[in-house]
Amino acid sequence: MKVGFIGLGNVGGKLSGSLLRNGVDLHVHDLNVEFVAHKVAQGASDGVSPANLMQSCDVVITCLPSPAASAAVVAQMLPHVGPGKIWMEMSTTDAAEIERLGRAVIEAGGAAVDCPVSGGCHRADTGNISIFAACDRATFERILPLLTIMGRRVLHTGDLGTASVLKVMTNYLATVNLISLCEAMTVMKASGMDLATTFQAISMSSGTSFVHETESQLILSGSRDVNFTMDLIQKDIGLFQKLADQFAVPLEISPLIIEIMTDGQKRYGERAQSDRIIERLEEATGLQILADGFPQELIDDEPEEQGYEVNARSSS
Repeated sequence: MKVGFIGLGNVGGKLSGSLLRNGVDLHVHDLNVEFVAHKVAQGASDGVSPANLMQSCDVVITCLPSPAASAAVVAQMLPHVGPGKIWMEMSTTDAAEIERLGRAVIEAGGAAVDCPVSGGCHRADTGNISIFAACDRATFERILPLLTIMGRRVLHTGDLGTASVLKVMTNYLATVNLISLCEAMTVMKASGMDLATTFQAISMSSGTSFVHETESQLILSGSRDVNFTMDLIQKDIGLFQKLADQFAVPLEISPLIIEIMTDGQKRYGERAQSDRIIERLEEATGLQILADGFPQELIDDEPEEQGYEVNARSSS
C-alpha cells in the first residue's frame, strides 16, 4: 500500500516516522521544506503536493493544525479522489467539518476516515499512542494495519465524526486536569510541602492521572515544554464548548478554563507552551513550583509493539 502523509509537525512528523520505521512506502508533503527533506533523508519520497499525493497513493493521511488547513488540503485533493482512494484525517478538528469534507470525498468515490490520536507527542514518537477511528467497518478493516503501526490501542468509534467528538472531549479533560494540578501543587508549596513528595503522593493516590504522570514532571523540572501550545489548547477546548453550546448543555467549568487559557496567552504569547500556565500562579503567589530530579523532556520508555483494536466494552 502506497501512503501519502501531509503535515509533518510535532505529531505528524512522529506518526509518519512510525510508518517509515515499519517499511511503509511513504510519500510526504509539508509547507516546511526542511521537514520534507528530513523525512526524505530517512527514506520517504517527496510527495510534491496534496494533489499529486492523492493521484499517486492509495491512502493519504493529513495531520494539520486547524480545520481551515484541512479544508484547503482536501480541496486540492478532491479532483483526484476516486474508487479505492482513502483519506485519513488525523488532525484534531471540528466534527461537523470532518463530516462535510468526508462526504465530499465519499461522493467522489473514495472513503474517508476520522482518526485523531491521543496520548502525547512522546508516545506518538514510539507508535504507542492511542487512536480513535470513525468510518464504516469495511474501510476500518482496510486501514487497521496502518493504524496499528502508528498506535498501540485503536478504537473504532462508529460513524464519521464520532472520533473527533471524543477527541475534543479527551483534550478538554486533559486541560481541566492540567489546571487543577497547577492549583494543587501551588497550594502544597504554599503549605510547606516538599514538591517531589507531593508528586509521589499524587502518583500513588486516587488523584493521579495521565496528565499528572507526564506534564507535572515538566512543570516541576522547569522545562514546561510538552510540545503542545496554548493556541492548540484553545482550539480544542473551544471545539468542546461549541459542542456543548450546540446541544444546549450549560457548562460551568469549560468557560472558566477557556478564560484561564486566554489569560495565559495574553501573558506568555499565543503559542506559548501549555504547561507555562503554572506561571500565572507563580506570579500571583511569588512561589516557584519546581523540584529536583524531574526530566526536561518526556521520553516513552515502553517498547514499541504492534498495536491492536480495542473493543468498546473492553477495559484493556
